[in-house]
Amino acid sequence: MEYIQVQHAQIPALGLGTYQLIGREAREVVQRALAMGYRHIDTASIYENEAEVGSGLNGTSIEREDVWITTKVWHTNLKKKNFLLSVEESLRKLGCGYLDMVLIHWPSPEVSMEEMVNSLIAAQEKDYTRFVGVSNFPLSMVEELVEYGVNIVTNQVEYHPYLDQSEMREWLRARGMALTAYSPLAQGKIMKDSKILDIAEDLGKTPSQVVLRWLLDQGNVIAIPKSSRGDHLRENLQIATMRLTKEHHKILDGLARPDGRIVNPDFAPQWD
Repeated sequence: MEYIQVQHAQIPALGLGTYQLIGREAREVVQRALAMGYRHIDTASIYENEAEVGSGLNGTSIEREDVWITTKVWHTNLKKKNFLLSVEESLRKLGCGYLDMVLIHWPSPEVSMEEMVNSLIAAQEKDYTRFVGVSNFPLSMVEELVEYGVNIVTNQVEYHPYLDQSEMREWLRARGMALTAYSPLAQGKIMKDSKILDIAEDLGKTPSQVVLRWLLDQGNVIAIPKSSRGDHLRENLQIATMRLTKEHHKILDGLARPDGRIVNPDFAPQWD
């Protein structure tokens, strides 16, 4: 497992995303992933699977401190009176004692930046979480948030070859922060891309492995692909010894396009 150092946090660079994993499947996938060597699990209150994720974690012999667990507070719970209640409920469901990171899942125009910052700080002060961050924040909002003095570790955003996040990535890098890439495989779209398929054939690897290696090669990027299949989970872990050439990187860097964004709900902020 590769790790990246962000501030005082050592974070497994490749994690397991659990969006849309529910019930028994969620529990079994988490157990299977941990048995294979995954040490980073990403969930959220809105996924409605925290209890199953926790059951999967607690059903193994792996020590709690060896697994990085991230959860997120939904945008309707960002008011001061609801934020900590949401984190407390996540802790109860996960049964993990503490969280490694709590993220604001999406910003809300109904909650001030100051209030969001104070809630993140309060979650740390109560020892509910070791670190805090945000998700789906455009760069302008991250800049504003940081001005309040909160030490965020990451901004978790959609990131894959079709969506250029270089400005966000470099801004975070310059300040010792990470970009966490969700939907890193563009929800399967990369599997049919001829340029990615050519690179995969050249290396004797899969398109998923090519893209995940491209992401992790960027230094301050964490990737959290979701998979329920054992063979895919195993493939993802096998990228540690892969090497992409400069030409491979150039090709992948060139795939970004103006309409590359996939996740854009009606409550999303104004993107940069």
